[in-house]
Amino acid sequence: MRPVLEAAGLTKRWGGIQAVDGVSFALAPGEILALIGPNGAGKSTCFNMLNGQIRPDGGRVLLRGQDVTGLPPRRIWRLGVGRTFQVTATFASMSVLDNVRLVLLSHHRRLFRFWRPASDLFGQEALALLERVGMAGQAGRISGILAYGDLKRLELAMALAHAPSLLLMDEPTAGMAPADRLEMMAQMVGVARRSGIAVLFTEHDMDVVFAHADRLLVLDRGRLIAEGPPEAVRRDPLVRDVYLGQGLG
Repeated sequence: MRPVLEAAGLTKRWGGIQAVDGVSFALAPGEILALIGPNGAGKSTCFNMLNGQIRPDGGRVLLRGQDVTGLPPRRIWRLGVGRTFQVTATFASMSVLDNVRLVLLSHHRRLFRFWRPASDLFGQEALALLERVGMAGQAGRISGILAYGDLKRLELAMALAHAPSLLLMDEPTAGMAPADRLEMMAQMVGVARRSGIAVLFTEHDMDVVFAHADRLLVLDRGRLIAEGPPEAVRRDPLVRDVYLGQGLG
């Protein structure tokens, strides 16, 4: 089966710093893959090269076999890549329903067709997406007053509105109370698994990582130092050394 996502020798240098150094991996359909590593390991740089926010100095990014290296984020999004951010990206002055509706309008290429009010379009589809993430009951609320966990759920619904085959989640539980992180990630992963969506996520909370990832990639100083199932990575001596005192021991 062809991978949804392939990174082949990704490389990025910032001045004299080698941020990412020849990173290669593949992500299978429906797989949940975690990209982890200490601060400064190159996770964010690697992550942002995958969806076009940063252009690599070397290597390639393939999406279902198609070379998308260096394409802008909007074009990669059009190819079926959803994205959530460490800091939630929603429209604070709009209702929960209209946040999702706006993504659906873009997905169906209806943003600039003015002869029909946007409020008449895709309402049921937006509600169905909100139902999937447990937010249908808050459809009429203004998103700017939502609790942080609910904002994360809304952002997930917005990402799903484009019917992605690949979902990139950057620190999906960042800013949440420890007690809420596992529950939130369980919901996100559950939605992805039921929809057959491949997921790549970065995360600092190792309880979240080991509870939900099928496979782990570990970066250190820009290099991939370990790859495999969670328990195998947990026992890896080099990973234990890199994360000494950070919860992998």
